[in-house]
Amino acid sequence: MDADPAPLDLWSLRTAVLRPTGGWNALDVVEQTGSTNADLLAAAARGAEDRSVLIAEEQVTGRGRLDRRWTSRARAGLTMSMLWRPEGVPADRLGWLPMLAGVALADAIRELAPDLPVGLKWPNDLLLGPARGKAAGILAEMTAVSGGGPGVVLGIGLNVAASANDLPWGATSLAAQGVTAGRPEIATTLLAHLYRREAQWRETGGDADASGLRSDYRAWCATLGSQVRVERPSGDALIGMAEDVDPHGRLLVLADSGERSAVAAGDVVHLRPAEHPDR
Repeated sequence: MDADPAPLDLWSLRTAVLRPTGGWNALDVVEQTGSTNADLLAAAARGAEDRSVLIAEEQVTGRGRLDRRWTSRARAGLTMSMLWRPEGVPADRLGWLPMLAGVALADAIRELAPDLPVGLKWPNDLLLGPARGKAAGILAEMTAVSGGGPGVVLGIGLNVAASANDLPWGATSLAAQGVTAGRPEIATTLLAHLYRREAQWRETGGDADASGLRSDYRAWCATLGSQVRVERPSGDALIGMAEDVDPHGRLLVLADSGERSAVAAGDVVHLRPAEHPDR
């Protein structure tokens, strides 16, 4: 991977992913922004169309889940947000979109690097390599009711070119795992998988079982079958076996007491391995 990757070419990306070649309706690339999610949420309020994409070469004030910071050095990663307005999908099924994006990420990386170990930490962190380092984060936010109807803006931050020395503990990148694909190929491959997954899910009215999303998510999810510690906002913790993901995307945890609990992503501060609670 080049030390100073070339900028993304807007017109090449548009040719590859917009209709009629691909399924997206709009795509823009900006040199720098505070947050692609914030920018696209504002655009959605002004009436931006369904299946719009915004990519930033550098993001300086991005946020992850629970307002954790997510920044990207210029051209070291892929920082993108997409707007979906899935008409006909009940609101209680929209929580599957971040998990859908995780599956699309895993699908894309498997296509680009077939031999690289890939998994998902519930609900949607991308894990790469034998040590399962975190390579990407996902954040979904509801749009305002005005401006073209309800929708979801979903942001993805993927570490691409950063070296291991430039990353925080526990994180990794595609370059650190030996992936040589360039950012344009990664972007077009990922957007193709995102479009296909969301279109299938939308066609079934957001039914995660009918679309095959839940079964595919289970296959990618490295959390299932492991002992976990679920830390909640109240300060208490649930420790037990991560058994399954239910039709609503909640993690089913079997505690040592035999009690089974369904845990929603919004109810969790941290999910850690039970034997390594500091991770």
